[in-house]
Amino acid sequence: MSMHRQRWITGLLLLPAVIGLIVAGGLPLALFAALVCALSQFEYLRIVGSRGPGKSTDATSWLLLATGPAIVLAANWAEPGLVAVGLAFNLVLAGILTTVAFGAGRSVSVDAVARQVLGSVYLALPLALIVLMRQGQDGTAWVFWLLLMTFSGDIGAFYGGSYFGRHKLCPTVSPKKTIEGALGGLGASAFIGAVFKALFLAHLPWDTTLALFLAIGVTAPLGDLFESMLKRVGHIKDSGVILPGHGGMLDRIDALIFAAPVAYLFNAFIF
Repeated sequence: MSMHRQRWITGLLLLPAVIGLIVAGGLPLALFAALVCALSQFEYLRIVGSRGPGKSTDATSWLLLATGPAIVLAANWAEPGLVAVGLAFNLVLAGILTTVAFGAGRSVSVDAVARQVLGSVYLALPLALIVLMRQGQDGTAWVFWLLLMTFSGDIGAFYGGSYFGRHKLCPTVSPKKTIEGALGGLGASAFIGAVFKALFLAHLPWDTTLALFLAIGVTAPLGDLFESMLKRVGHIKDSGVILPGHGGMLDRIDALIFAAPVAYLFNAFIF
């Protein structure tokens, strides 16, 4: 079976469950987001070369796998402050573990702490913002809107690059991505986003909405490029194999985790 067909089959099989969880909201959605966080963080630790679980006694890696999902679950109580406290305590605990290890005469790396803290901000925080957004005004529509814009942009970039790609976008990071593909992704994201807005969020002003389209259209592919950069530095092709045709969980949500903070900003503070 071709990789292209595998991607569509995997996506279509997961679609009903994702729709159901978004509609349900609350704890079911938070638990699902926490699971996605844990899987993505495990893949992240493998990519960045951390001596993660199963390879050593690196306590900061285990800490990340515990605090990351906990931070996402904290968002279920619709308290952004709890999410911020979770991020702060993750840093505090990572610092304590490393200091104790150093005091006991063990070899420690400040880089390992930096990678651990980055993992919580990079993955747990954006997923927590999605849970928080679902609980806000028009939350269900906004989460669907975010997913549609992000994933339609990904599809538009794939087909735009496949059929019209001539000029490389950032060959040192991702040789296959093209400027034409990026423009196709931006156009697809804006078009699908406009249709959804007209049907379900008609009360929102168009001028601010166009700014949202542009912001999502730029940040989402940058999220893809950022993960590609991490994988290139780590000499890894895919973050994992859990999703046939897509690779790992992080490969699937790399654009989403950059787009989520943008959507939350517009939802909570701009519209």
